[in-house]
Amino acid sequence: MPATPASLLDPCGPAAGPADIRLVVTDMDGTLLDDAKRLPEGFWPMLTELRRRGVLFCPASGRQYATLHRQFARVAEGMVFIAENGTYVVRDGVELSSDPLDRSVVAGVVRTVRRLVAAGADVGAVVCGKRAAYVERTDEAFLAQVRTYYVEHRIVEDVTAVDDDVIKVALFDFGSAERGTAPALAPFATTHQVVVSGEHWVDVMNRTANKGAALRGLQRELGITPAQTMVFGDYLNDLEMLDAAEWSFAMAGAHPEVVRRARHLAPSNNDGGVLRTVTRVLGL
Repeated sequence: MPATPASLLDPCGPAAGPADIRLVVTDMDGTLLDDAKRLPEGFWPMLTELRRRGVLFCPASGRQYATLHRQFARVAEGMVFIAENGTYVVRDGVELSSDPLDRSVVAGVVRTVRRLVAAGADVGAVVCGKRAAYVERTDEAFLAQVRTYYVEHRIVEDVTAVDDDVIKVALFDFGSAERGTAPALAPFATTHQVVVSGEHWVDVMNRTANKGAALRGLQRELGITPAQTMVFGDYLNDLEMLDAAEWSFAMAGAHPEVVRRARHLAPSNNDGGVLRTVTRVLGL
């Protein structure tokens, strides 16, 4: 079980020798990226050194696979991407696993969003398929948020009628997703996951789908143990992933439940916490 509270592993303190880490898995927003959505300075040399040592680096995000692939295009060969909160896992363009939603569930979530909008809520739905993300809302404020996480997106008349395997429905609430949209989705929580993945985002997925399930499947495939896995996260959609690694880190400023579940604390995303901690633990 994770230590409670999480302990602060000082990335600048004396080393006891590098750990036997074979897999480094990190969330993106609020974790690896700073608040301006930038990778930390020194990231690319760190990644080169990890590869030289045979350590696999894996982004695990609520972001779309196409978006993640674009971010890491120069080093994407051989990299595993845990996309869409674990519902879609891809390596070298080949699907390793996916967990599509039943179309009736997609339609039910979309109907709920349409009712919220009719009642005055400022919320929009993103129906996330394997090939693209689909939206009906066309205002620039909403589309600006969509573009950040879904580089492959299409505006359609009816998101429930798209010809694609839908793996997640993401909802963007311009207010608080935890206090606004998420409670309205409570009926779906009895059979599916309703996960608050950020201050403004809530995702609906199959109950079997999460970053932790995707990570455990990857560990089995690669023959890597939790003791050889290092994981970083900051929000509620990272909880199961933290449970799958002995080297689990909550970022400084993470959601309180994430801090409780992680074994250690890392410096904040704005202080290059992932890079500093990996460098410290692995003795790079």
